Order: sequence, then structure tokens, then C-alpha cells
Amino acid sequence: MTQESPSYHVVNARLTEIKMLIEDLEELGLVTAEDLRRDRRTRHLAERELSQVIELAASINIHIVAALRGRAPESYYNSFGELARLGVIEDEFARRLQPSTGMRNVLVHEYMAVDYQRVAATIPLAIEQYSEYVRQVARWMAERWEAEQQ
Repeated sequence: MTQESPSYHVVNARLTEIKMLIEDLEELGLVTAEDLRRDRRTRHLAERELSQVIELAASINIHIVAALRGRAPESYYNSFGELARLGVIEDEFARRLQPSTGMRNVLVHEYMAVDYQRVAATIPLAIEQYSEYVRQVARWMAERWEAEQQ
């Protein structure tokens, strides 16, 4: 099995989209559980933006892992650990990101009633963590791209 290179353009486009979604979350400002309960538009924006950030990151993870390992990770949760094992993101950081996939599942599939307190608490955490995710993945891709061009 030959190792392929992840597409710089695919990863970069998804990272750009994550950055825009993070900006949108930042524009929402401090959102409380009561804000989410009371304001349907704010709730829908926050939930959609959070789920999309996590979905895009997982799709980046899957793209990179599949290219380098020849197979996709077993789950979104596992995709972060596999990305760390490849040296794309830091191991401890991957462990901090993994639980966000549970929030994405709740928001997308509505496995249970959405806990607005949890969603409100997740927004600033997602802004912080996924901004760092973008930095780490972009740095790895730039280093890889530069090495391939030599």
C-alpha cells in the first residue's frame, strides 16, 4: 500500500470554513442557557455552527488519516486520536477534543433533549479549542506542503 498525500486544497478549504464558523460563534458573544431557550434564532445558529465546526474537523481528520493510512478512522471520536498518532495535532490536545464529538451527535441526531446549559458552556470552549485545532493542522499541512515542494 502506498501512502498518499492529503490534499492541501481540501484541508485548507475546510480549515477556512471552520475559521469563518468560529468568527460567527464569536459574533454571538456570551450566550446563556436562557438565551438559547428563549431565542430560537440564536439557538439554531449556535447549534448549527457548533455541529458544523466539529463535522468539518472530523472530515479533515478522516481525509488525512485515510490518505496516510489507507483507511478511514472508525469514528469521529477516534479520528482525533489517529490524527495525534500521525503527529498532526498534539496527543493531549486530541484527548481534549474527542468529547466534542458527543456534543455534535446530540445536536445532529437529537439523541436526547438538548441541554442548553451544556451548549452555552460549549461555545467558548469550542472557539478556543477549534481555533487551536486550525493552527495545529494548518502548521502541519504547511510543513508537509513545503517538504513536498522541495
